[in-house]
Amino acid sequence: MDKERASAADYPKLLFIWEESVKATHDFLKAADFDALRREIPSFFPSVELYCWKVEGETIGFTGHAAEHLEMFFLSPRFRGRGYGSEILQQLVKTEGIRFVDVNQQNKAAYHFYEKNGFEVYGKSEKDGQGRDYPILHLKWSSL
Repeated sequence: MDKERASAADYPKLLFIWEESVKATHDFLKAADFDALRREIPSFFPSVELYCWKVEGETIGFTGHAAEHLEMFFLSPRFRGRGYGSEILQQLVKTEGIRFVDVNQQNKAAYHFYEKNGFEVYGKSEKDGQGRDYPILHLKWSSL
């Protein structure tokens, strides 16, 4: 698997991956909130260390982090269940120093994924980062 720094030219492809991933995993989102997030997401790209993850030249997902905090991690649904997500996360922990991540409480699959990969809950917020009514679990890498 290859990790490449993303550029503005990659944004449309990353937004497509974000959309297909969220549709597959965030069935709790209201349609209006999904539409608002779809408009907002590209504005967050420049504020993080943004990477495309590729297998045989095909972008299968992307991550964005700031310091020790994983801000975004989206994998195309076509590549879920193959171990790529765990491989990416473990690489980020080892090479980028990722120690923290937030996950929607309603996204049980994501929570279990992070738990399986060594993260544990250390806090909770009743609203997401944009002030919407989606509770957030704050996770830290369990070695902390």
